[in-house]
Amino acid sequence: MPTVLRRAGFRVFFFSDEGWEPPHVHVERGGGIVKYWLSEVAVAYYRGVGS
Repeated sequence: MPTVLRRAGFRVFFFSDEGWEPPHVHVERGGGIVKYWLSEVAVAYYRGVGS
């Protein structure tokens, strides 16, 4: 399970093959865990970048 990021006690990671599940990441901290689906990708802001 590769770790993508560690910050402020959080660890963001994923499993390379979870079968049928859509793309997602797991986030854990202090014994708690959350799964975030990555199905919607949207631009948060667009500033100073040419077309």
